[in-house]
Amino acid sequence: AFLDLSGPSEIRGVWKESITLPCAYVPVEDLVQQTLIWTVVHDKGSGAIFRRDGSGDHVLLSEYRDRVSIPKDAPGNVSLLILDLEISDRGTYTCQVTWRDNNNSLIAKEITTKLEVVKVAATKPIIRAGEPGLTVPAGASTSLTCEASGSPPISYRWFRSTPAGKAMFLSSEAELAWHSLRPSDSGTYFCEAENR
Repeated sequence: AFLDLSGPSEIRGVWKESITLPCAYVPVEDLVQQTLIWTVVHDKGSGAIFRRDGSGDHVLLSEYRDRVSIPKDAPGNVSLLILDLEISDRGTYTCQVTWRDNNNSLIAKEITTKLEVVKVAATKPIIRAGEPGLTVPAGASTSLTCEASGSPPISYRWFRSTPAGKAMFLSSEAELAWHSLRPSDSGTYFCEAENR
């Protein structure tokens, strides 16, 4: 019976999110998994991240401590889950499994996966009003908040339409606030969101 590990050769993860690096095999009766080792080669050097053997699970590189895990009680699934991806996590990851057969001989297989970590563009923002409704009495206070998602940091800019059809820049805060509204504050406001 031949065992083969399967998994993608390349995968993309999103900065600050989590990713699973797939590595799996179909268990075979006479073969018992002895060790599982995940190693990485990246800018900061190389090393073993994770090792599972008879004595349990061990995270060996401190920068991955509390950020990596492998499914428990899922025979054949030895995928590596990485939480809270850093840009520096990009690199080439190797999943290596060793099995022991009936005659006590060892079989080892490995696959490698290249991980790229990308940042996500800011989404089209939405505008949230401080109070329901955008008709507010003069003298009252109100606010508008610009919200977008994407890789931080996100910067915001508020504008107001002028009668000439131009945009007048107002602020680079996410929130636009008025403490005492005047009739002249009536108009059309818009915001832009941008990240790196």
